[in-house]
Formats: sequence, structure tokens, C-alpha cells
Amino acid sequence: MTTKQHTSTFSSRAENEALPALASYLLSLISIKQSNLCVSADVHTTSALLRLADEVGDSICVLKTHADIIDDFSDRTIKGLQEIATRKHFLIFEDRKFGDIGNTVQSQYSRGPLRIATWAHLTNAHIFPGPAIIPSLQFAAHSTLISLNQSVSTEISIGTPRGSIDGSTTGTDLGDDVDPLASSISASAHQPESIQQQNQQNGTLSPTNPNFDMSHRRTSIVTATTTISQTFEPSPPNPATLSRTLSSSSGDKPFDRDSALVELGAPPHARGLFLLAEMSSEGNLMNPQYTSACLSSAREHRDFVLGFVAQHNITQRDKGDEFLVFVPGVSFADEDGKASGDGKGQRWREPYEVVQQGADVVIVGRGVLNARDRGKEAERYRREAWRGYEDLVRGVKSGKAKR
Repeated sequence: MTTKQHTSTFSSRAENEALPALASYLLSLISIKQSNLCVSADVHTTSALLRLADEVGDSICVLKTHADIIDDFSDRTIKGLQEIATRKHFLIFEDRKFGDIGNTVQSQYSRGPLRIATWAHLTNAHIFPGPAIIPSLQFAAHSTLISLNQSVSTEISIGTPRGSIDGSTTGTDLGDDVDPLASSISASAHQPESIQQQNQQNGTLSPTNPNFDMSHRRTSIVTATTTISQTFEPSPPNPATLSRTLSSSSGDKPFDRDSALVELGAPPHARGLFLLAEMSSEGNLMNPQYTSACLSSAREHRDFVLGFVAQHNITQRDKGDEFLVFVPGVSFADEDGKASGDGKGQRWREPYEVVQQGADVVIVGRGVLNARDRGKEAERYRREAWRGYEDLVRGVKSGKAKR
């Protein structure tokens, strides 16, 4: 397959009005943080996940999670992760790899103990069940976002109409003048049966007493008011404004990252999908025909598909492709200069090399997780991946950075 690599800047790509809001936001976030690094949080407890997110959050643009391997996953996990993502400014990518019929993936995405659509900005899917998996997930995302931002409240009041000069009713008295009959019905409903029978025999006020005179009773009014309110998160600022902020910086006066992040604001109220077009594991069955089918399906759903998980840049700019490409299987070479794999079928490449081959974002897992100082190691990966991007934009290829 003939491919065309992106050589324009992240900030200029963010200005493309044809992009979904979430894609534009991510490109702007990458530009401001100068980070095209995604760390894969393959841990097994909520505390380990939150600790990792806090340690690497400043150096990443995306945190990739596997919620189904968290032993104690709960609302505490979700709330804690969202708080850190907001404070550290990164998106959450749940690596669910959906691959079933439309009806099933809709439930997997929005229901069950994980409820992925309620908290993950990004997720991914295979298309081997057929391209209908994409609109099915998009519908589930849309429905979930609406329900998250819609509240329903009902207020019920009971009272009697107030009399006017002409004998008509002019309103409802909701003070102490509550209809005793209504009170009697309510009280009767909670009384033991023996007491209810005794009240009827004694002629006590009761709706079941056939001798009870209703002629002197005033009409009781029950008012129910239901309010449905709907709110949405504000849209992020125009990426063109952020681009001007970044481009106006000079060597004497670098841009203020913190101010730019404040200007960027919260992520848009949206969800995005990545298609698994290639894998880094040896012997996988994702052949060129399958990859081509992923690309064709993405073009049919540009408003929801933000890009691909692949091994190289599979997009074609001459056909209008503006998708992001995330590349996994990234790790620094060891002291012997080897970064071949893990003996379990996983093949590794170095971050600079991967970005030079057209990756937008590199995904690093064990290279960070197994480090003694994970925050420091994440920063090291960020610097090297960003160096690869800057050299790619400039059209140069520099030597290997010192460790």
C-alpha cells in the first residue's frame, strides 16, 4: 500500500475545520504539551492505576487503560482517573478492542460494570465483524453522552383551592390547610388491618366507611411538576487561536504552557474511535487487505473515527485523510542495543524510529512500567518521540540521543 506521511505540524493540522472536535482538541493538546506519548497502564488495581497516572501524567497526551484487568474496578477508579486526567491534562483511551455484532458492542460500550462510554474519551475496535460496528458504537456513545448531561426532577405538592368572592377557586393553599381526607388515606394505608377495621366500626374518618359524609369536604389538588434539564461541556477554543499563540512564541519569549492549557480548556463533549488496522505481535492475521478495509471504513465515518492503531502511517493525504496514527510496540533498546521483543510475540521499536516512519503518537507500556522512576522514564520517552517529530517536520534525521 502506498502511504503518505504527515509532515505538517500538529498545531496546523488542528486548524482543519473538517476534523471532529475531539481530534482537533487532541492535536492541540499534543502541540501545547509537546508530547506525542501515550503510556499503556497495564496494572491490576485502582491504586496502582491512579499512582501511575499521577506519576506520568505531565509527560503524556493520552493514558491507555485496560479496565477489564483492574481487579477492584469501581466508581472510585473512574472518578480518581478523571480527576488526574483533568489536573494533568491528558485524554483517557480504553483499549477495549471491540469485536462483536452491533447490538452486543453497544451494550459492552455503555453498560455493565465498566460503562466505558461514560468515562473514556477514546476507545478502539476491530472491523472483522463488519463495518456496522462503527455506527453501532457511535450510537451508543451519542446516547450515553445525552443521558450523562440530562437530569429529571419531579416536585409534587398537595393542597386545597382557596375560595374567592364569587365562590370560584383562585389557587391552592399549600400551608396547614392540607386535605384531611388525603392525610387519612395516607395514614390508613400504613395502619395495621385491625386498627383500620376498628376505625370503620367507630365511624372514624375513613374512605372505606360507607356512612362517611363527603358533602362538606373541599376538593384536594395534587400538582406534579417535572423539570428536564440538559447541559453540555463548553466547546474548546478555536484551534487557530491556539496555533497563533504557539507560533507567536520566540526563542526569547517561549509560550506559557500553563496559560495555553487553560485556554485550551476541558475536552469537548465527545467520544472517538480508533480502528485496529495493524498489530505489533508477530504472526498476526491483519494482512494488507484488512488494513485497506479499515481505511475505507474510517473514511465513511470521519465524524467518529479519529484514526488507527497501526505499525506505520497508513493514511493517504491525497485522498483527504487526516486521521491520527497510534503505534504500539515501542521501547528503548537495552544496554546491548537490542529492542527486538519480549519472547511472547511482541516486537519492539525505538520511539524516534517509529515517529520518523510517520507515527503521530507512540504507545509505551513496559518500558515505562518497569522503570525504577516511571515519571523520569516517561519524560525520557516523551523527549525522544518529540525529537523524532521535530526532525520529521524539518525533513532531517539526526543521530541517536544520549541516554
